[in-house]
Amino acid sequence: MAIPLRVLLIDDSADDAELVLLALQRGGYAPESTRVDTAEGVRRALRADPPWQIVIADFSMPGFDGLSALAMVRRHDPDLPALLVSGEVGEETAVKAMKAGASDYIMKGNLARLAPAIERELREADERRRRRQAEQALFRERERALVTLHSIGDAVITTDAEGLVNYLNPVAEQLTGWTNEHAQNQPLMRIFTVVNETTRQQIKNPADICLRTGSNVALGAQSLLINRDGQEFPVEDSAAPIRDPDGSIIGVVLVFHDVSYERHMARQISWQTTHDALTGLHNRSEFETRLAQLLQRGDAVGHQHVMLYIDLDQFKVVNDTCGHVAGDELLRQLGTLIGKNLPENTIYARLGGDEFGILLPNHDLTTGIKYGEQILRAIHDFHFRWDDSSFDVSASIGLAPIVGAHQSSSAVMSAADVACYVAKDMGRNRLHVYQEGDIEQARRHSEMQWVSRINQALEEQRLILYRQPIISLTDNYRVHHYEMLLRMIDREGKLVPPGNFIPAAERFNLMPTLDRWVLSAAFQYCAAHCRRSGEGKDANCAINLSGTSLNDDRMLEYIREQMTQHKVQPNSICFEITETAAIANLGNAIEFIRELRSMGCEFALDDFGSGLSSFAYLKNLPVDYLKIDGNFVKDMETDAMDSAIVESINQIGHVLGIRTIAEFVENTAIRDSLGKMGVDFAQGYGIGKPEPLPPLD
Repeated sequence: MAIPLRVLLIDDSADDAELVLLALQRGGYAPESTRVDTAEGVRRALRADPPWQIVIADFSMPGFDGLSALAMVRRHDPDLPALLVSGEVGEETAVKAMKAGASDYIMKGNLARLAPAIERELREADERRRRRQAEQALFRERERALVTLHSIGDAVITTDAEGLVNYLNPVAEQLTGWTNEHAQNQPLMRIFTVVNETTRQQIKNPADICLRTGSNVALGAQSLLINRDGQEFPVEDSAAPIRDPDGSIIGVVLVFHDVSYERHMARQISWQTTHDALTGLHNRSEFETRLAQLLQRGDAVGHQHVMLYIDLDQFKVVNDTCGHVAGDELLRQLGTLIGKNLPENTIYARLGGDEFGILLPNHDLTTGIKYGEQILRAIHDFHFRWDDSSFDVSASIGLAPIVGAHQSSSAVMSAADVACYVAKDMGRNRLHVYQEGDIEQARRHSEMQWVSRINQALEEQRLILYRQPIISLTDNYRVHHYEMLLRMIDREGKLVPPGNFIPAAERFNLMPTLDRWVLSAAFQYCAAHCRRSGEGKDANCAINLSGTSLNDDRMLEYIREQMTQHKVQPNSICFEITETAAIANLGNAIEFIRELRSMGCEFALDDFGSGLSSFAYLKNLPVDYLKIDGNFVKDMETDAMDSAIVESINQIGHVLGIRTIAEFVENTAIRDSLGKMGVDFAQGYGIGKPEPLPPLD
């Protein structure tokens, strides 16, 4: 089968061109050709697409010669084969033709040589093209690699198999102080001088290690590069061997970068983690860590230590009068003042707000008192000035001696804090040493402060209601009703848990006032909810009543008035009273419950099982629900006794016709076990956490 061949014929004789084509056909080719005989014709023909595979030119033409044609072909494509065919070609002419770029020359009388010559030239041209393409690809790859090395942010140094430098990229030039030109053939360690940041001893040459072991090498974390100009840069780097296609090591590539910024940021973050941003002192977390470490060392050697807890007495006055900027400046100045009155090796911190903590390692109680009184005098003599205002400042200091083994840091902090509370309670501007019995005094002091905060929250409308769902265990876990829960918002907008203020309210007879607030707010919400949803058949709002309210003669009338005012459907309300409160006021409790149940309200006996005579009193209390004490429920999966108690309470409740609610249901396993026991309802974090009341759209 003939081989297709695209041929450009440069010849002024059509007959001669036909002879050439005939010779190609005899040689096994199927030529596709164009004939031209002028320079312009050659230029146009060379732009043809697809391109020509071979050019065959006559040597001598009127007004145009083969040498000129060859020159044009070579300028167009150096790899395109071109043959000269002529009637007479002398030696001199042949030399000129070869210099002009002719691949071969053939006599017109010997055209039998044409086909073999073309086969050879096509083969060699193809090889030349492949070689040129490979060279171009290699060049492009090299250029790409150089551009990459010049562009990356890391410094790069390469060496030969002897460890002599043969390349530095611009970043490496900048860090080492050496130019690529001057670093050529220099030993790596002369260009890349690295020492240990701490010991200042020179680190082993990574190139030598790579060349010797054939493995990657990384410098240690404390590597410091000393450049040609004596500048120092902390660096991190790695070195890897360079191998040829046979796997032999022919050099090393070292990649490194300046980590000055990273080191600076790490130090800054470390400082911020352990220090107070305002005063520059240690923060509470670091203080507690140092205290724990001190206690461990103290236990080992039996040393005595002292902790001082300082609380400023007039800081709020400055803040309220001149603003927080002035308060911040006062803290900075007092932080410095206190520090000047402390011995060396003192652990000193701002614990938060206007409170400071001091640890005096290896000092006894007498020395601690001396420094504490010295600080009191210094603060008393200090006058803070801001704009046109001047303030006298004082402080209360609690001192806790640290003696004996096995003291915890939290116990020491608590003792010093309690002593500080006592110092404030005794009239401020004084120092108090912690003693047994101070905790009760501090607790009472704290509760008295909560009385003021509760009254302020009532006045400033910072009490809110949350709710927690109670679901049915027999009706596809449908929400049966919600328990209303009281919460407080402090002046900073933070949520105050009830455990922080309810004990004080109970101790100082504020619970009836809080109960009245809850009743009014809950009635208003529940009434609106029932009107919106059309519900009311089942109780959907559970409200807690304290034992004090059960004994309040005016509470029953207040509830009636509020129900009338807010148009509450009584059967939408369930009151909860604790078992302990009910038993303590049994007669009043029974009368109270009967009166409200006669109106249609329901009652739940809360925390059932916590009393000593629960079952004996139960049959006398006309309640609708028993809330099984969560202390039995939460461990029933792991405690067989708790599980048995829960089951017995549930069974007795059902015998009396009372539905049961399990508290503290914290996971699905407990919920499922309660369902199998036949408990009616469940409440707890595994069911739903307390949440703010949703708005009534």
